[in-house]
Amino acid sequence: MYIVAIAWLYVAVMVAASDTTIIGGILTFVFWGIAPLALFLWLTGTPARHRSARRRASEEDTGAKDRTDSNDKQ
Repeated sequence: MYIVAIAWLYVAVMVAASDTTIIGGILTFVFWGIAPLALFLWLTGTPARHRSARRRASEEDTGAKDRTDSNDKQ
């Protein structure tokens, strides 16, 4: 997936470099390069974020039960 992101940024830099003004090039890079790429990476990373959040929640639940069990035995 990162190769797609790198290729997209390369194309966006090339298009921005061919623009006639500096401001136009910067805006082209931001609106045709950075913004869509950030949205794409955020959307494709959503399932991984949900999996890691569920994993952390289950680890916290398990850890809490282990601590209370050890406190009861003392």
